[in-house]
Amino acid sequence: MLEGYKGKLASFLTSKGIEIGDKIRIKKENIEIEGILFPSFSRDEDIIVVKMDNGYNVGIKASGADLFLLSKRKSEEDRKHQSKDSKGEVKIISTGGTIVSKVEYETGAVRPALSTDEILEYLPQIKDVADIDAEILFTILSENMKPEYWTKISEKVKESLDKGARGVVIAHGTDTMSYTASAIAFSFTELTGPVVLVGSQRSSDRPSSDSSINLYSSVILAKESPFGEVAVLMHGESSDTYTIAHRGVKVRKMHTSRRDAFQSINDVPLAKVMWTENEVRMMRKDFIPRGKENKMDSKFDSRVFLLYYYPGMDPSLLELVKDRIRGVIVAGTGLGHTSDEFETVFKEFVKDGIFVGMTSQCLFGRVNMNVYTTGRKLLGSGVIPLGDMLPETALVKLMWSLAHAEDVEGVKKLMLTNMVGEFNDRHSEHLFPRWYHE
Repeated sequence: MLEGYKGKLASFLTSKGIEIGDKIRIKKENIEIEGILFPSFSRDEDIIVVKMDNGYNVGIKASGADLFLLSKRKSEEDRKHQSKDSKGEVKIISTGGTIVSKVEYETGAVRPALSTDEILEYLPQIKDVADIDAEILFTILSENMKPEYWTKISEKVKESLDKGARGVVIAHGTDTMSYTASAIAFSFTELTGPVVLVGSQRSSDRPSSDSSINLYSSVILAKESPFGEVAVLMHGESSDTYTIAHRGVKVRKMHTSRRDAFQSINDVPLAKVMWTENEVRMMRKDFIPRGKENKMDSKFDSRVFLLYYYPGMDPSLLELVKDRIRGVIVAGTGLGHTSDEFETVFKEFVKDGIFVGMTSQCLFGRVNMNVYTTGRKLLGSGVIPLGDMLPETALVKLMWSLAHAEDVEGVKKLMLTNMVGEFNDRHSEHLFPRWYHE
């Protein structure tokens, strides 16, 4: 199969016995490149596309170049035989996002991949890591994700693991990936394998794309890691040396465009994946181990509100949403504050059975509402401090808790129960990433 190649170049590749996924060497003038032959989407029939070992794609004019076949992509039979000897298959579920997008060279626009073959064609060698079963569940941008979709994803995760997959990879847009990761984490009280959400900051056809390395690493992690919990995997540094798996309820996207945009907050990452060595290096011992069965309870009540407090904010704004919500998560200042004016409003909310929980805009550290008078007044009005829980994690957990409790006291009990590591009781100095400010 030589998808995208036509005319003389296609005939030449065929004469050399070269196919998509084969490792080749190209020599032209003073340039020598080795890599995997990729499909071509160029209108120029003389362009040959290669993915190099460093993860970059390069297009070279084939005219005047010498091509050498270094190794063949493993046959389907070889891969099936390998998978029987390995630890099992990995399920890839695509929901959309940049990681499954590619450039249309005719228009320059980025569009979602439309088929499973398109998702896998960029990384033929991924099937040599594990026996892959992939399907498209959604083709949406992550800003269009909804709570009802979280349930559908969780159902597909359970189905996949129940059928014997050692782990599940979910391709997802990065902008709301931490919300989905939290939702899936709260949806399972036990998992037989990892659920790895993976995304990319740059589409697979663009220079310095992180999509292939991230996807490759996520399959290694899903297959080899010992934990049975939800993780987010992305680049661990600006170069291509390794990727990092963060606990799904303790991670946030901290940069709009850097490839290492995701950071664990108040937490140590779960693992480092040395993708060139196909190796998972665990970074902590207190992970949730693989379980014996997949216990799912994925229900969400979206009648919630995330209040990001700012100086001069009018408390009466909350009256606009009061009749439409059952809970509020406040992203307060510092140790967990709003102005004194909110004390009466919050007290009325709690009296009417609406849960009010406090997190911090600071992200690092935990709320402590006993330090200052304002915090103590808010505590007296019934506001519940939520430790070092991230605002978005708290919001998703509140949706889940509202769907599983009969009253505000039941919600409070669930919100204060550490279910999947969303709280950390103790912090150490090294959890604050000074390097991020360099």
